[in-house]
Amino acid sequence: MAKCIFCGDTIEPGTGKMFVQVDGKVLHFCSSKCEKNMLKLRRKPITTRWSGRFRE
Repeated sequence: MAKCIFCGDTIEPGTGKMFVQVDGKVLHFCSSKCEKNMLKLRRKPITTRWSGRFRE
């Protein structure tokens, strides 16, 4: 199972999104909330309070 690159939650098979960057790096997202925060709003998961990676 893949983990969300933003919040760190596990992604169930058949759900989520896979985003492939131009350089070939693959990013897995569990929801559109995580996708928008990372790609569109350019937020860092370590400084975003609701993400699981903030609590680590």
